[in-house]
Amino acid sequence: MAYWLFKSEPDVWGWDQQVAKGDSGEEWNGVRNYQARNNMRAMKKGDLGFFYHSRSGLEIVGIVEVCAESHPDSTTDDPRWDCVDVRAVRPFAKPVTLAQIKDDPRLQDMSLVKSARLSVQPVTEKEWQIICEMGETEG
Repeated sequence: MAYWLFKSEPDVWGWDQQVAKGDSGEEWNGVRNYQARNNMRAMKKGDLGFFYHSRSGLEIVGIVEVCAESHPDSTTDDPRWDCVDVRAVRPFAKPVTLAQIKDDPRLQDMSLVKSARLSVQPVTEKEWQIICEMGETEG
């Protein structure tokens, strides 16, 4: 299993909207960055990801699961863009802020710290465990 981080602006698509989609999940569409797209192409059904509120909030608020592997993005006719479907698994007991992540020396090499603008990023198993502990949430 691999781990990921999905960024979304909460006023565009927030955690509550993701949860409302239920077990069927929702396309993680609209991504127009090749590296983020390639990350989604590498995902497998069952992979887990952090749901991160960007722009406002700047915090990890929940865990999602990839429920459909890479397929054409329904929001465009351009064949270059793919997406995956994700479903909400559980909220974080305590959201983990970007400031907390940046302040933890164990997370200094995390993609969220180094590649802050990338909307879909890999997370190492060690980073996953540390952040779940910080958020008092089972990974």
